[in-house]
This record gives sequence, structure tokens and C-alpha cells, in this order.
Amino acid sequence: MKSIPLLLALVSAPALAQEFPQVFEHKFGTTTLETKPERILTLSYSGIDHYLALGVTPVGVREWYGGYPSGAWPWAQAALGDATIIQIPEEYTYEQIAALDPDVIEGLTAGLTAEQYAELSKIAPVVATEAQYGDFGTPWYVQTQTMGRIAGKEAEAKVLVDGINQRFEDIVAAHPEWQGMTAAVAFADTLPGAFRSDDIRAMTLSQLGFVTPPAIDAADSEYGFFIEFSPEDLSLLDTDLLVWVSGDDNSARIKALTLRTRLKAHLEGREVMADRMLAGAFSYASPLSIDYLLDRLVPEIELAVDGDPSTVVPSAAAEGIAP
Repeated sequence: MKSIPLLLALVSAPALAQEFPQVFEHKFGTTTLETKPERILTLSYSGIDHYLALGVTPVGVREWYGGYPSGAWPWAQAALGDATIIQIPEEYTYEQIAALDPDVIEGLTAGLTAEQYAELSKIAPVVATEAQYGDFGTPWYVQTQTMGRIAGKEAEAKVLVDGINQRFEDIVAAHPEWQGMTAAVAFADTLPGAFRSDDIRAMTLSQLGFVTPPAIDAADSEYGFFIEFSPEDLSLLDTDLLVWVSGDDNSARIKALTLRTRLKAHLEGREVMADRMLAGAFSYASPLSIDYLLDRLVPEIELAVDGDPSTVVPSAAAEGIAP
């Protein structure tokens, strides 16, 4: 794994200056940035990580969860350094956006509506998601490359993405047995549920060779990137690998799913438990969180899918969900 200082050194290496104007096609039309913006405001939930990884400090970021200063989780704090970034509320007002006087408003994974796009465009040029990816399905590497173009760091973004993708390729090469295995990233909230293949968490597993079952994608959902279902039928979760994410470090809801203990994935020890920090890295899936994610997740997966039901998966055992 590359250290943060080395990572930043790689993307800070001299490169040919990126030319402007830059044109961005997105679901609401076309946005042109005539000159390199100095004051970037990101409404993408994980936008802070992508910009900090490129050595860019946004003028404002959207508050998400975690409660960390400037919105920087532990894996991003070295890249943040001594900087302080203003966090605007998740449910922001246009006045709060305008007060930061941005040169550009980026919203690749912000769930922008047409009305919001129109109102924000009165403040500054807005770069929204490409239609093909939906509101929250832009892959991490596309986010990094697009944000790199916005910030005038297209070449640096390519170096960053290539380096991380190489790590994925190395892991895939070392684990040919994972290719084509089914995997579900699941949660237990008011109802149990799972993320579709176009969610950033499922896409991360797909880069390792795992496949989201078509039945999860086909299930009815009002949410788009995830589904919920009855606790009386957990069959969609009976996959080769079952990764549970916990946003609050509490596995009580998962253990309360009584039918979970009948799943083959449970009985054969193929469950992995992502605690609050690992679940956060999974949800951010950024150039700064992916190394942390892979460092912790890959060894757990190796144990979970080794074909031996007696193998103990440490995260599952620690949270009391192991068979």
C-alpha cells in the first residue's frame, strides 16, 4: 500500500498544464468551465476525499456522517493537514451555497434534481452526474477523473486512478477463485436490505471479481441503489460472500434476524462484518479510503470464502455473528 505522503507526491509531480475551457456533459445538459476554478464546492457525499487526494482543498464540502472536523475521516486527515474546510448541512440552503462564493459547484453523487440544478446554476456553473450513472452510481474512478478535470488536475487524476486500479488487479490476480462468485453487501435497519450492483459498495466488490446476484438488481425498490425486504425471507442474501455493513458499530439488528442463522452463508462461515470504520471506508470508496478498505477487507474475504466452514472470520466472531 502506498502511504499518503507518497500518494500525494505522485499526484503532485510536474505534469503538463491542463487546458481550459473544459466541457462536461451530464444529465441536465452541458456545463463549460472557461477557466480553472479556484473555489470548488463539492456537494458529492464523498467529494472531500477525491479532491484532497488530488492535493486540492475545496472551499466547502457537504456534511455527511462521522462527525470529523472538516468532514475528513481518519484515512483523509493526513491529506487534509492543517486546513479547515467549511461543511454545509446535508440539507443545505441556496443562501449557504452562495455565501461561499464558489467558482464551480460539483454534484456528481449529490442526488440533484432539475430544480436544484437550475437554482444552483444561478450561483455558479454546476457539474452534475452523467445520465448513465444515475444519482449515486458514478464509479469512484470516474468521480476522481471528472473532479480532476474540474480542478485542472486531469493528469494527476489519471496517475492516481491507475495506481489504485493496479492494486485491484494485483488482488484479482492473486485470487482467481473469487472470479464470478456471488456477493451481497447487506444491512439491517428498520428492515434488512442489500445494495444493488450499481452502488459504490457493490462496485468495489465487483472490482475484486464478485458478482451481485441478478435477483437483487431485479427486486422492486423505491430507492434505486438498494433494496429492502421482509426479515421473514432472507434468501437473496444466501450468496458465496455476505458482507454486513454497520453504520453505528452495533450488530444487534443483524443478530436479531432470526432466519439469518439458517442461511448457508452463515452456517458455512461466509459472513464478514464491516464495523463503523470499515463501513465508512466502504461507503466513501475514494482514493483515500480504498487502501484502508482493502487492507482490512481482503484478509477477511480470504478466510470467509476459503471453502472450510470451520475457518473463523475475525470480524464476524468479534461481533458475535459467526456460526
